[in-house]
Amino acid sequence: MSKEDVLKSNINSDLLRPVFKTGIGWYITVAISGSLLLAAMGAFGYQLYSGIGVWGLNRPVMWAFDITNFVFWIGISHAGTLISAILRVTGAEWRRPVTRCAEAITVFALMIGAMFPIVHLGRPYLFYWLAPYPNSRGLWPNYRSPLLWDFFAINTYLLGSLIYLYLPLIPDLALVRDKAKGLRHKIYSIASLGWRGTQVQWSRLEKAVGVMAVIIIPVAVSVHTIVSWDFAMTIRPMWHSTIFGPYFVAGAIFSGIAALIMAMAVIRKVFHLEAYLKPIHFNNLGLLLLTMSLLWFYFTFAEYLTSYYGNERVEKAVFQSKISGAYAPLFWAMVVCCFVIPMPILAIKKLRTISGTVAASALIVVGMWLERFLIIVPTLSQPALPFNWGSYRPTWVEITLTAGTFGYFVLLYAVFTKLFPIVAVWEFKEGLTLADHAGSVAEPQRLVAHGD
Repeated sequence: MSKEDVLKSNINSDLLRPVFKTGIGWYITVAISGSLLLAAMGAFGYQLYSGIGVWGLNRPVMWAFDITNFVFWIGISHAGTLISAILRVTGAEWRRPVTRCAEAITVFALMIGAMFPIVHLGRPYLFYWLAPYPNSRGLWPNYRSPLLWDFFAINTYLLGSLIYLYLPLIPDLALVRDKAKGLRHKIYSIASLGWRGTQVQWSRLEKAVGVMAVIIIPVAVSVHTIVSWDFAMTIRPMWHSTIFGPYFVAGAIFSGIAALIMAMAVIRKVFHLEAYLKPIHFNNLGLLLLTMSLLWFYFTFAEYLTSYYGNERVEKAVFQSKISGAYAPLFWAMVVCCFVIPMPILAIKKLRTISGTVAASALIVVGMWLERFLIIVPTLSQPALPFNWGSYRPTWVEITLTAGTFGYFVLLYAVFTKLFPIVAVWEFKEGLTLADHAGSVAEPQRLVAHGD
């Protein structure tokens, strides 16, 4: 048996182990995350029975935790497809063990975020009214509404992300198919679309993945830009800003990279993939996170500086409530979590270790949720007319639904790692082959995904 065969065999066994062997930790993770999801489902059932009045919403605060979670999870979805696509298009070789972790985050975060506009509806069972279809009522959606374009953009992004996730999975599905037996073998045979690893199949797969990588980047950018227009198209104080589009996109990529680093660290530890998810991957993602931290700080500073110098009464009221008023503790916690602590950790090489980047990422995820909350609630609680000012306090229903989203995300990720290799086997092998043939004139020989 050659050295290359031994190496391929080790890669297959390491990366397929989570699919064929289940540890007690997996069951504990599923039990805990599933319990949070069941609690959220119970809270949602109570909301359906009692009405949306069980939330802390009131006049004038009509959006709060629900839309905060919507914007937050749509932002997290940029972790995957956008980062993976950019790294693939630019030919970054270190991306190979990271791409599938990132692409899975995109799909799951989109599935969660897209639920919240429906959850927020007073009668969520009528959500299909958003869809433009011929109906007996003769009613059509308002195409000028950014909310309708949310519907189109998010569904387009979700469909594109699913395709972008599935295409690179096909060779690895064939690999699992060849090792599975019984019903599992039949299911993976169907899912792998008759993959045999021929040169024609490889050529078509690479072209399809390359095309999707180019297409998905502008789609991802447009999605969070449209989400920002839900706010910027109004005349609410501190919302009608010309930089809300890039501000939201930068924040989305920022929180997305942080979520990806945390997911990679857990996967690396739980599945013993230290040889595949290496410190260099966390270092490179940490540098990206540092860049986005500086960019986020610039946009935030520019946004608040504009409000300060404008000195309009209604703008100043919201500004003061964040800087030194009722929302000041949350605002300064956001600044500390998103910039003050992560920036030096990520900027100093000795601190930019796996533990350092994970700690910085955890703080950033918390800070970015606070940022979404602070964009929405202070502005709504202090509209232009002072006599109409109000306040907001979340109820147990909203808190339970929010906790349930995190449980749902972890549950989806756990199930995904049980069904599919979380590190792309064929991409990792291809990277090794290209490294071995670096400097060679001859085209690298393809390592077929099913190990032949």
